[in-house]
Amino acid sequence: MSLNTDMSNARRVAYQFVAREQAEGVGATVRRSLGSRQLPNLDPFLVFDEVNVGLPAGFPDHPHRGFETVTYMLPTSKGHMLHEDFLGNKGELRPGDLQWMTPGKGILHAEMPANEEKAHGLQLWINLPKEKKIMEPRYQEISRDTVPHVWDEAKKVKAIVFAGEVFGQKGPIETEAPVTYIHFFMKQGAELDYKIPIGHNAFVYTLTGSGKCSGEDIEAHHAIVMEKEGDGLHVTTEDEEGLEFIVISGQPLNEPVVQYGPFVMTSEAEIHQTIRDYQSGSNGFENAPKWTSEIGNRWVYCTDRNVSVCQCMIGNALDVGWCSQRCFI
Repeated sequence: MSLNTDMSNARRVAYQFVAREQAEGVGATVRRSLGSRQLPNLDPFLVFDEVNVGLPAGFPDHPHRGFETVTYMLPTSKGHMLHEDFLGNKGELRPGDLQWMTPGKGILHAEMPANEEKAHGLQLWINLPKEKKIMEPRYQEISRDTVPHVWDEAKKVKAIVFAGEVFGQKGPIETEAPVTYIHFFMKQGAELDYKIPIGHNAFVYTLTGSGKCSGEDIEAHHAIVMEKEGDGLHVTTEDEEGLEFIVISGQPLNEPVVQYGPFVMTSEAEIHQTIRDYQSGSNGFENAPKWTSEIGNRWVYCTDRNVSVCQCMIGNALDVGWCSQRCFI
């Protein structure tokens, strides 16, 4: 069971901090918590971003290897995202939808807003165990109509369950290593006792409202890292707006992490091999040299940051670098 009515041994808050905005992708801004200077990683998690992006900003063609990406379009998002990769997969992420992508040995893809309406979502990077870093790529796409939405009316708490279990309901995602991913909504006066699996590292990310977690005040856009000792979370709110937050936990891999941008392996030698594979179009990146996305190729990239007139070339962002001067065609 994931719920416990006696949480006298709830985990304490180790520390918390506000996720500050920073530039990412092309013209996009994210609130980064995990993967920041305050929290470089929390095994097995590498990056956690709150994203609010509309055209012309976005995330054009870029590769991944060695970890998973989880992209969740928040139910209240006004816009939505498009996705396309070099294996021929295309799709849309609409409000409430989630994509759990396992690039494994290699994916080259683009993620772009569908239009100028701001797409508001979350993206999590999860490290893969060494033996699964070069597995075949796979997708798990969950629509808002199929993911479990469960209520505990007495406790005034709602949960959307993607991975893990709460209120007796299990999420549909099959994870490569033990991970939970649950979206909680609490009304004013609500009280939640949630049991975190033994041995998991865990953090909370607050979206709206305010409340208390293990007795400490929490508010929107904060990452709250929990201590490892204890049974779970005790959360309350008296905010008229209530409290909305994400709980993420995972079993540590306890393996070396060597990251070079979008590549995450266990040694520098593996990183060098990954770069060679990507540049030569081999060992999982066979389609990379000849592929350009439709959704990301509308960008024009400036090759000189100092020019007064945008002297540009059309191409892949990875080839010419991220630029301060951008046009959209």
